[in-house]
Amino acid sequence: MFSNLTGAETVYFIISILLAMSVHEAMHAFTSHWLGDTTAQEQGRLTLNPLKHINLYTTILLPIVMVISGLPPIMAAQPVPFNPNRVKYDEFGVALVGVAGPLTNLSMASIAAFVFRFMPGLGASVYDFLAIFTLVNVGLFVFNMIPFPPLDGSRVLYAFAPEPLQKLMRSIEQMGFMAILFFFFLVFQFMGNSIIVLDEKLFRLLMGA
Repeated sequence: MFSNLTGAETVYFIISILLAMSVHEAMHAFTSHWLGDTTAQEQGRLTLNPLKHINLYTTILLPIVMVISGLPPIMAAQPVPFNPNRVKYDEFGVALVGVAGPLTNLSMASIAAFVFRFMPGLGASVYDFLAIFTLVNVGLFVFNMIPFPPLDGSRVLYAFAPEPLQKLMRSIEQMGFMAILFFFFLVFQFMGNSIIVLDEKLFRLLMGA
């Protein structure tokens, strides 16, 4: 989906990553704060400032290298810290914190696609950016909703999972970004095509293709 980007499109891709992931993480922070946890605020993460959320290696360099290599990009910002014990509604509150980021990406993709489809005369460069911005946000939504720790979708599964499965998920989540790499290089080999197809179908649905 991101292969053969031109120089300008690569710039649009980088800008889209910074915007999409910064707002994604900020919404985690705002949601946890709304539910009673002040951890993100105390650590300066209750902000839309991308400099507070990005990681040079996992947010920018890693996805660029993967795109250049012809692979679907995986990317990660600095995770927003929060204390599950301070969030209202127990596991369901934690699930709300988890889905806040991906649902924000889906919302931004929908808005960008709406502008692309129904606002003519904006210029080729604007339309190129809107298409790439939509692609990035769709990819973030689909990838993060996979119920594999520490991805956001696991927060939803955790709210309904029995204790043995919760214990296993906690063990995996403690691996941090290594768990995502494990997922990509092992689990992704078996379901990668399905994820890519889902990305493409959702993108085409939003773009009216």
